[in-house]
Amino acid sequence: MDVDLTRAAARWISADRIVWRPADRVRLHTAPRGGLAVTGGRVTGGTAVDLLPGLRVPDLPVRELLTGQLVVAAYDADDELVDATGVQIAGVLDDLYAGAATRTLGPVWRDGVPTLALWAPTATDVVLWMEDGTRPMRRDGDGVWTVTGEPGWKDRDYLFEVEVFVPETGRVERNRVTDPYSIGLAVNSTRSRLVDLGGWTGVPSPPGPDQAIYELHVRDFSIGDASVPAEHRGTYRAFTHPDSVGMTHLARLARAGLTTVHLLPVADFSSVDDVRTTGPGDLTGFAPDSDAQQERVTAVADDDGFNWGYDPLHWTVPEGSYAVDPDARTDEVRAMVDALHRVGLRVVLDVVYNHTASAGQAGTNSLDRIVPGYYHRLDDAGAVYTSTCCPNTATEHTMAGKLLIDSVLTWARGYGVDGFRFDLMGHHPRALMVELRERYDGLLYGEGWDFGEVAGNALFVNASQANMVGTGISTFDDSLRDAARGGSPFDDDPRVQGFASGLGTDPNGVSPWSRDQLYALQDRIQGGLTNPDAVTYVDAHDNLTLYDALTYKLPPTTSMADRIRMNTVALALTAFGRGLTFWHAGVESLRSKSFDADSYNSGDWFNVYDPTGRTHGFGRGLPPAAKNAEWWKYARPLLADASLRPTAADVEAATASAETLLRLRASTPLFGRPGTGTVSFPASAPGVIVMMIDDRAGSTGTALVVVFNATPFPTTQFVPAAAGAEFALHPVQAAGPDPVVRTASFVAGSGAFTVPARTAAVFVADAGRRS
Repeated sequence: MDVDLTRAAARWISADRIVWRPADRVRLHTAPRGGLAVTGGRVTGGTAVDLLPGLRVPDLPVRELLTGQLVVAAYDADDELVDATGVQIAGVLDDLYAGAATRTLGPVWRDGVPTLALWAPTATDVVLWMEDGTRPMRRDGDGVWTVTGEPGWKDRDYLFEVEVFVPETGRVERNRVTDPYSIGLAVNSTRSRLVDLGGWTGVPSPPGPDQAIYELHVRDFSIGDASVPAEHRGTYRAFTHPDSVGMTHLARLARAGLTTVHLLPVADFSSVDDVRTTGPGDLTGFAPDSDAQQERVTAVADDDGFNWGYDPLHWTVPEGSYAVDPDARTDEVRAMVDALHRVGLRVVLDVVYNHTASAGQAGTNSLDRIVPGYYHRLDDAGAVYTSTCCPNTATEHTMAGKLLIDSVLTWARGYGVDGFRFDLMGHHPRALMVELRERYDGLLYGEGWDFGEVAGNALFVNASQANMVGTGISTFDDSLRDAARGGSPFDDDPRVQGFASGLGTDPNGVSPWSRDQLYALQDRIQGGLTNPDAVTYVDAHDNLTLYDALTYKLPPTTSMADRIRMNTVALALTAFGRGLTFWHAGVESLRSKSFDADSYNSGDWFNVYDPTGRTHGFGRGLPPAAKNAEWWKYARPLLADASLRPTAADVEAATASAETLLRLRASTPLFGRPGTGTVSFPASAPGVIVMMIDDRAGSTGTALVVVFNATPFPTTQFVPAAAGAEFALHPVQAAGPDPVVRTASFVAGSGAFTVPARTAAVFVADAGRRS
């Protein structure tokens, strides 16, 4: 019989119950150090015991058995082997060792003396390794191993040596691993470091609500900024230069109303060496539509200093490649947070707990080498699910969920950060996220996508968009994004138009449309504008930048001035809603990635960020072929068109218009204030949405009418509820840099609002202003 005992189709779910296939007789075969095999139609090696009816486990030394090899075998009425399989043990570990969830794991300092604690319930031995030798660790009944050190251990490196049975290899291994609860690391994560983190003592968080978020990559922010000292470019230290181009720009946006900087992952990840490396060389001499740039970038992509960082190794230690000195990374991150707080900006960390960079005995991640088969989600054959593109973690398991919460709280307490954005949050249990919400009062939001093995609550009630409503944790609204931009990131043709890219109003000749289709998109946008649990956005690090999407979708003859206006209309759809508004860094300044739709490993060349517009990302060559070659035929003629490359003056005009949106939101209580006023959509037309927020009888005594006109023509819309009131163009727009919006008008007698082409105008009235 051909049986693979590395397959694990059975699940041991509690101390007395195993779940598997029915059979006349099922036996549990055990071997403390491995060696079970199927030979001659029998399971050989080790010992065996019959399971009770219903696959109940008889009175056995279960904790001891869990430290060795486990196989269940099915036999027929003649006691002939029918099938055999390995056993998944996460459920029984949670049943037996759940008490460990109350323990403090990792390094803890009390009166200058460190204690280390590691949860390794299936290990038969654990010792602490340091350069001068090993120290034994004591096992407690909850599966936690501990050792108390000496004051002189501070800042010393350490590892754990864990003796544990590994189903993948079929034998007991002695693994030398880093600490999953590391708060310090040696260069390139080779060893954990005994850091005394302490608490946050820097500048307190700025007051006020978290309404306007700016998503920023640490390296992008300064790697090309000549106003930053060369040794600080691309690092945490770049944020400590208040007069640099980047910090001056952030301070400018903060004065306008930006409240929060969201940093792409800064926790230790695997794809970049801590010792900073060089890139592909000088690429400035190639044509704007050449494929030479992407060829050279791709050739060094896995060796340069750039990656988004969604391949975590250690969840609670800063990434070393962003540090001037990886040994000082803790202090450098704290200095960065301190500097952002000083300019009035809160700090959100993008955190990746849904997967790890690798799994298994040969992986770089230590979790599987400490408690094999526990921290990753396994399918019905015992293979690790990879629906997130990497090995998925099983945060539904008690100690995996604990690790997530403990990590978040450590970042909050030790680094002064103000919130967290969860990558692929829908792969976590809703209950876990609600528990975190109860224990942490900062800003929480995430990607609530519902897909993979957890889709439709298949394994547990997951933290998806629909399930997170009312929890105080917001989710990204891809429905508004796609309706505004047009199509979706998964289209075969990037030229599909939407509300803010000319569908039906600025036809590009290739995107089919109907009035019903456009109205359906407008309905979706209206839903996003009114959703208090939404993170409304039209641009993020994923997919095409807004400028690149609009360049694909708008007619090629669209002037740069009109492109800027459409960029502003799209951003207004995020700024004037009831939920959080979210901008990708540079969206306000027409940032381009030269049509790169997935720039996670595309180097500094395609990820260029320059808010001044002196170095613009458009026309830097065809984007990397691996993710974009199918669209090269659309990109090539556009990249060659010099009129589509914004000038520094164009960038400044776009930035000034975007600042106006931030000022409007920050100065208008009815934006971003769910539950205040009554929201309605009293009028519409193809390419036009009219929103009214009426709180004249409420706490603010005001009302707003917002007209989003995405058409190339002026529009007049009648709002009966506004007739007789004295609405006026919002003072921020009336005094703002855009002369076009200042031509917007209101006729009190008829309730008519007239708004110029490609404009989002806000009108305001209060209860005391009547005609």
